[in-house]
Amino acid sequence: MTTTPASDRLSTADQDHWLTPGVRGIGSASFLADVGHEIPTALLPSLLTATLGAPAAALGAIEGVSDALAGAARFGGGFLADDPARRCKVAVGGYTTTAVLGAATAAATSVWQVGVLRAAAWTARGLRVPARNALLADIVPASAYGRAYGFERMMDNLGAIFGPLLALGLVAWLGVRWAIGLSVIPGLLAAVAIVYAIRHTPKPTDRDKVPLRLRVRPVLGGELGRLTGAIAAFEVGNVAATLLILRATELLTPGHGTKTATTIALGLYTAYNIAATVASVPAGRLADRLGGRGPLLVLAAGAAAFAVSYGLFAVTDTAVAVLVVPFVLAGVGIGAVETAQHSAVAALAPKDLRGSAFGLLAAVQSLGNLAACAIAGILWTALSPAAAFTYLAAWMLLALAGFALTLRR
Repeated sequence: MTTTPASDRLSTADQDHWLTPGVRGIGSASFLADVGHEIPTALLPSLLTATLGAPAAALGAIEGVSDALAGAARFGGGFLADDPARRCKVAVGGYTTTAVLGAATAAATSVWQVGVLRAAAWTARGLRVPARNALLADIVPASAYGRAYGFERMMDNLGAIFGPLLALGLVAWLGVRWAIGLSVIPGLLAAVAIVYAIRHTPKPTDRDKVPLRLRVRPVLGGELGRLTGAIAAFEVGNVAATLLILRATELLTPGHGTKTATTIALGLYTAYNIAATVASVPAGRLADRLGGRGPLLVLAAGAAAFAVSYGLFAVTDTAVAVLVVPFVLAGVGIGAVETAQHSAVAALAPKDLRGSAFGLLAAVQSLGNLAACAIAGILWTALSPAAAFTYLAAWMLLALAGFALTLRR
């Protein structure tokens, strides 16, 4: 008797209804985990400078090292997640470890302790990402990848909105250290949610097992390799949202003052997150409806939204109503692109290489974002903000051309 692979054993109900308990569990894990790590992230500057008396340079060093380790861990976590049984263990361990180590920074009494705990927490967070994405591909049919990944991205973005608000409330009530310590609760609930999702995933068999080895060349072959090149062009132009906030603050300060300009810029950033949240599921639904070309079309639309957004940041005036437009466009763009990237990789990667494919995608995202921020920052300082955003818009147009070329092929 032939044994059916775990990823193929989907019930008729799962195929007809994509929002299964497993998908809801993964979405809940993303929401709770984002709430859990956004609290210490939002309060880290205060803990380092106001509580421990560290200079601002310490914050930059800690965040830089942590982000670098998280990027490397995502790449390494990819080939760990190729095996279905192993990816479940990596996912649960990653969520649990991130929650505990992130909250443990509340007890730190020196800067080096904060640095070690933050770096370790971010490494665990990086390891779990490919496992979560590969796990999601196991529990929905290929025709529903867009909606499933859109739902996960929507929940993650909701966590990014709710987490800082919860941090503000906890600080006002209990103080910085207690607020960071209590972040362990949503973090551990995220681990419970991922366990719930795993319980609703087909159990792997011996036939599903994949040996532990690093495989990059097979992932980059064929259509997935061409798509990865276009995604790399997009990520080199995908600058951190903090530069958008800085641009808005600089434009608004002459007419509103520093404090008011900062408040308005943070409000615009909230609009960015809301736009990303709202766009994620419709983008996934559109990708599914358009069939095999759907993710590529959504990727192209997202890159186009970013190109227009960056163009407006290069030339826009100081009116708040005008600044809302590029923030919302960038939010819609990131909501669409992240959803379509995951959907496309899940569809194109061989089943036994899904973990490695998602790990490679995460590595491209991390390295691309690093290059985007570094080069844009240099252009901003040496020339002007307009030059920086013109450079970023050019990369988005190049990515758009890459997606169009891949689509034609």
